[in-house]
Amino acid sequence: MKKLFLIILVLFMISNSGFCGSPVIIKKASSYEAPARVTDDINAEIDGHTLTIVFTENLGQVEIEVSFIGGGDVETTSHYTPSGVIIYIPYSGSYIVTFTLPNGDEYYGEFEVTE
Repeated sequence: MKKLFLIILVLFMISNSGFCGSPVIIKKASSYEAPARVTDDINAEIDGHTLTIVFTENLGQVEIEVSFIGGGDVETTSHYTPSGVIIYIPYSGSYIVTFTLPNGDEYYGEFEVTE
């Protein structure tokens, strides 16, 4: 049942994003190397002003923070995983999305919004 839910969620997210965007590369936010499993479980894509995030595994409740690279929050939210979320980014510019896992580990990805 969990796999069916995940497949439906991923298909829904793909249909909304249309695979037209650019992937956001997710990295560990410390000097230690991230387990490949975790960075593979967080998938993000920017398409115009729409940031689509899909968590493919249960990572617990993950805090998501989107901010300008120069500073200033755009949105902070928390989601239980596996799940997906779509965040609208209203202004063009350089952004960073930070994911904080329940154990305190942080991951991030940088992206540009143009237009």
